[in-house]
Amino acid sequence: MVNGLSRWAGHSSSWLLLFISALGLIGAALYFQYGMGLEPCIMCIYQRTAMVGIMLSGLLVALFNTLPTRMIGFAGWGISSGWGWLLAREHVDILHAPNPFFANCEIVPNYPDWAPLHEWLPAMFEAKGDCLEDGWRYLDKGMAEWMVIIFAIYFVVCITFLIIRLAGSRRF
Repeated sequence: MVNGLSRWAGHSSSWLLLFISALGLIGAALYFQYGMGLEPCIMCIYQRTAMVGIMLSGLLVALFNTLPTRMIGFAGWGISSGWGWLLAREHVDILHAPNPFFANCEIVPNYPDWAPLHEWLPAMFEAKGDCLEDGWRYLDKGMAEWMVIIFAIYFVVCITFLIIRLAGSRRF
């Protein structure tokens, strides 16, 4: 079974599935924003950026499945999902702060000067919402809490497949 999972982890279809799942979540975020009128806050935008990182990692390896791109793909997937989890946890902490007056949430995204995503693609990366807004709920969890779970799943699956890939094959 480990050898089968190891082979599948190196196959383009697994990376295409990663790409499609992240693309679906970005599509859902855009639906929440434009279809339901839920404006994203800065933390939501940062989490969306992390999801784009996961999506691009999957796309890279799905299109160019070589040893170097798989290494870059695993690194991008792991870093993006770990960073997304940290952002989502911080967002949950802001939402549950004992005194919301002291909750720290930026207004303008702090992207690097060489990649001002909020200026290049404002429809996707511009933050108009409030970090303390938590109106949408599903199964008694808000959006930020669901994102903690989603990013944790992505991270655990990434580490699991990386370990299986390293253990089950002499070639990465």
